[in-house]
Amino acid sequence: MKQWLQKGRLLSVFAILALVLSGCGKPYLSALKPAGEVAKEQYDLIMFSLGIMTLVIIVVFVIFTLVIVRFRRTKENEHKIPKQVEGSHVLELVWTIIPVILLIVLAVPTVAVTFKQGDVSAIDRKDADGNPEVLVVDVRAHLYWWEFEYPDLGIVTSQDLVIPTDEKVYFRLTSADIKHSFWIPPLGGKLDTNPDNINKFYLSVDQDRATEVGEIFYGKCAELCGPSHAFMDFKVKAVPKGEFDQWVADMQNAKAPAPTTDLARKGEEVFNNSCLSCHAIDPSNEAPAAGRIAPNLANFGDRERIAGILDHNEDELKRWIRESDTIKPGNKMPVFNEGQISNDDLDALAAYLMELKVQNK
Repeated sequence: MKQWLQKGRLLSVFAILALVLSGCGKPYLSALKPAGEVAKEQYDLIMFSLGIMTLVIIVVFVIFTLVIVRFRRTKENEHKIPKQVEGSHVLELVWTIIPVILLIVLAVPTVAVTFKQGDVSAIDRKDADGNPEVLVVDVRAHLYWWEFEYPDLGIVTSQDLVIPTDEKVYFRLTSADIKHSFWIPPLGGKLDTNPDNINKFYLSVDQDRATEVGEIFYGKCAELCGPSHAFMDFKVKAVPKGEFDQWVADMQNAKAPAPTTDLARKGEEVFNNSCLSCHAIDPSNEAPAAGRIAPNLANFGDRERIAGILDHNEDELKRWIRESDTIKPGNKMPVFNEGQISNDDLDALAAYLMELKVQNK
């Protein structure tokens, strides 16, 4: 009896923890709060399937309870043998046909949604003037950061993905090293990024939901890819079409900003000597993909996070430069100690990087 009580208490603790943790989701990170057409269709399909499975569980539980109550052993029916139904064709037909019907009911909407969301033929469509009809973003996963190229717009950026609301955005996914997985929970299911092939799909964002969460959604790697898998995050900024067009114009017309202070000018020299061999500060996509070994820093000052996970300020930036190997173990960013970059030079470098902005404010 004591063992049953102990197991019951343990089960109660886990049930309470599950209930508490279920309330920890954020609207910008929860797959249970869809923010676009794809996510809504997938969510509806999940809830439909869950409803059918719940109905089956209820029916089985009711039958199970009835059998226990009706055929329980008592003094009155201790020697009574219930009617035997072994070999009943009626019952065999019932428990064969009903599951088949349920499977068909589940299969029809599942197949329909799968084929609809798998149609990415619009990626190659051109209008009468030869211009692409849809927005295409090439996603390239690295250990442990994300690169986003807008091939038809001539733009490359990293860590922060900017997309317009209320329209389909098509993605072509690949990897620079090992298998990763591209996932923006409120916008739709994940899809793998592989080194040897390109996966394609589309997503969309409803303006109302984007406004509700402040335009920022979180993206993650959903495939275990190494010691810093949990830190392979990126931010998605979903903005109205007009604001997106302005961002595109700013990025296309961007020039390397001139440092505004003596400290930032000194930082530019440090950057050119220590960082320029890996990091670009030009948002154009002229450099070949194979040569992009580190994140493009053209709009670094406008980003939401440092390294995808740290608060965007100079202190965290300097900590990242000094301790990148402990913050993201296994990443390819070299650690710069005081012998390589002095504290004064580090202050100057941080000041310079924070001034790398291309948007009009």
